[in-house]
Amino acid sequence: MRFQYPAQVALATLPTALGITPELMLAANRYGVAAPNPSGDFALYTVSNYTFETREHASQWNKLDLKTGEISVWYAGSDISEVVFVGPTPTSIIYINGTNAEGDGGISLYSADANALESAKLIASLPAPYSGLKAVQTESGDIRFLVYTKAYPNGTAYNEALASAPASTARIYTQTYVRHWDTWLNKEKNAVFGGVLTGSNGSYFFSGELTNYVSGICNVTCAESPYDQSDQSDYDISPDGSSVVFLTKDTSLPLANYTADVIYHVPFTGTAQDAVAINARGTTNYPEAQGAATSPRFSPSGEHIAYFQMNGIAYESDRNILYVANADPENFNVTALAHDWDRSPDTLAWSKDSDTIFVSAPDLGRERIFPVPLSADDSYEPKNITNEGVPSGFYVLPDNTLLVSDSKIWTSRDIFTVTPEGDVVKTYFQANKVDPALAGLGPEDVSEFYYSTNTSEIQQQAWIIYPEGFDESKTYPLAFISHGGPQGAHFNSWSTRWNFKVWADQGYVVIAPNPTASSGWGQNLTDAIQGRWGQYPYWDLVHAWDYVNDNLKYVDTENGIEAGASFGGYMTNWIQGHELGRRFKALVTHDGSTSTLNQYASEELWFMNHDFSGQFNQSGFVPGSPYYDWNPLLYVENWATPHFVVHNSLDFRLPVSEGILLFNMLQTRGVPSKLLSFPDENHWVLNPENSLVWHTEIFKWINYYSGISNASSPY
Repeated sequence: MRFQYPAQVALATLPTALGITPELMLAANRYGVAAPNPSGDFALYTVSNYTFETREHASQWNKLDLKTGEISVWYAGSDISEVVFVGPTPTSIIYINGTNAEGDGGISLYSADANALESAKLIASLPAPYSGLKAVQTESGDIRFLVYTKAYPNGTAYNEALASAPASTARIYTQTYVRHWDTWLNKEKNAVFGGVLTGSNGSYFFSGELTNYVSGICNVTCAESPYDQSDQSDYDISPDGSSVVFLTKDTSLPLANYTADVIYHVPFTGTAQDAVAINARGTTNYPEAQGAATSPRFSPSGEHIAYFQMNGIAYESDRNILYVANADPENFNVTALAHDWDRSPDTLAWSKDSDTIFVSAPDLGRERIFPVPLSADDSYEPKNITNEGVPSGFYVLPDNTLLVSDSKIWTSRDIFTVTPEGDVVKTYFQANKVDPALAGLGPEDVSEFYYSTNTSEIQQQAWIIYPEGFDESKTYPLAFISHGGPQGAHFNSWSTRWNFKVWADQGYVVIAPNPTASSGWGQNLTDAIQGRWGQYPYWDLVHAWDYVNDNLKYVDTENGIEAGASFGGYMTNWIQGHELGRRFKALVTHDGSTSTLNQYASEELWFMNHDFSGQFNQSGFVPGSPYYDWNPLLYVENWATPHFVVHNSLDFRLPVSEGILLFNMLQTRGVPSKLLSFPDENHWVLNPENSLVWHTEIFKWINYYSGISNASSPY
């Protein structure tokens, strides 16, 4: 399998009749985040792709020279899963090989010089599938590192490959939260482990001893870090290697009902018994801070720990607030920065001098980066230094510029540097100018508009994505896409699941509105969805459609289609029973809710309790309850628009029965309908072969009813 780089691209060979097709998009290169070495001379990032002809995946590591911009292959293969720059020189690394010589389901640790990878030395073989490597070098020259894996309740690492199979497959539970996302939960929980690589004569020795910092912290539930299906963003090690921080769900509360997190500080040489809570509820200067926390990070000086936390104890989409704590267990002295800022940041990186924290936050349909100084008071209003796109990650370089890896609707990866003042220094890579599958895509494919609605004082935004060869004097059927969440947004970002340009290049003008519940326009708009699932966002979408119909003459609304996933799927089901549903020729629901009376079949009960303004009980069967009022099945007698249904068996957030119920009711009503289900997919469709079927079947359906295709049947 070949990867395409600037000198190898042959754009003239590309098919252009339909722009980017599903197969081209799914087979295109996918890029990791460019991670720089300590001196800022170069960065490493992964590239992977899939070939439909051979049904093979391929991956490799690339090296980006940050001085010259040259990109070269650093390592061809998938054996190296993680790399950390640590050691005596700026090119010293420790890396994880995802297998080991024993073949027992464990991993291998290697040390190397990044410029002489062929001389890598095996340090240790770890007998469990550890990942999430973080490491620092101490004054002695030793390396202290963190990894995580699942652990038994007694604290020892769990390795499925070595575990004995039980005689029975029975699962028995005595508390809620029995499964999550796509996994049935069991007694094995994630835990952070620490170890020491002792330096000796230019190499390292590992004793095999690992310390579990998490297991054993128990109350109503037991601690887990990283939490469930999170990753190494849930923990960190101090620059001198003396301390560890990690977050876990609040063990004093039931897992299914609350979002509250606690961040713990523990000496590297300590154990879980020595862990001290930094932000336990009611112990800081901010007693209202009781919700989910994320991203604990030590400052380069080692003096502070930054993190985000929400106020709502049972609300996963409350506003994140940036906090800084002293890295002193005797006096954490937690302080909020820009406390009143009406944005919800979710990623952070410290400046090299430890005086500024760079955060990214949803902002007006983008995810922008903002510097926040440690001196910021409550009223401080951060100013963005990036504009378009959504960062996948960013690092602060030694000169205090930021190395950003982001994506946009028209490109799967841009890599560039930007100053703290917002000046782009250098653009190193743009996938749409390199990858043949993305050839011709650009910012001219996208625009936006704001429209008025009767639900909010502010205008609301929607994206417009144009098809290949767009001509404003012609008309194109409308593809109206409703986003999930509901607290979320359509962002200016690339997606391999709902790629707006792929939809547009079927011959549509895509309209992607951001109605009530969308993030990035202030917390009031996000919060206004509570108790109003079928009300505010529905009328916002009606007004968005009206704006398109009245103002965009190149959009054929008479032959439009609507589609949505998750909450967008619920909204599609709601639209089906209302007047807006009659304005579309076809509808598509992907893993959406069909009956709001079934919400408690989900796993995260805090979500329903918040969004439906209380727990589900007998009042849910009575008008006036959001569970009752916003049930799409109340309007089943109005269902008439041809409807394509997708629902996957491993979706435990919205169980597959919701899709079967929807399909059965459509069929009973005599509404043209089709059901697609993947037994091996969850809330998302990730397998490229399955994704190609997903696209093919949906496009066959909507293209028939919109009149784009000449097919004699949608089946």
